[in-house]
Amino acid sequence: MKLHDLGPAEGSVKDSKRIGRGPASGQGKTAGKGHKGQKARSGGGVRPGFEGGQMPLARRVPKRGFNNIFAKKQVAINLTALNAFDDGAVVTSDALIEKGIIKKALDGVKILGNGELTKELTVQVAAFSASAKQKIEAAGGKAEEV
Repeated sequence: MKLHDLGPAEGSVKDSKRIGRGPASGQGKTAGKGHKGQKARSGGGVRPGFEGGQMPLARRVPKRGFNNIFAKKQVAINLTALNAFDDGAVVTSDALIEKGIIKKALDGVKILGNGELTKELTVQVAAFSASAKQKIEAAGGKAEEV
């Protein structure tokens, strides 16, 4: 095989549709746009979501709730996940990412009290639940809010 033998796979390349090129093309005269009307005009058509003057669906359905744009998004981790670290290790959000326990730290990491901790760790993250803090200190470790 040589460079001049190369070509696209059979049937993968189609000629573009040449519209408005006379009656023989099958797309002549009105070029597939029909006769007159808004959609036949240059730049014609309606914006997305327009329903001909009828109240659009996006405005008909009830709106609920509230989204606080200032809310801090924290990643929640259970105590059991911290058993992946060695005794005496310092657990930070970077260390958690390195171990593959979390993907991103977002606005901080919060440790929840689900499960048991068997290692003595120094945990330095944004927040702790009361039970998590208690269990970390009961295992001989330290819970420090950063």
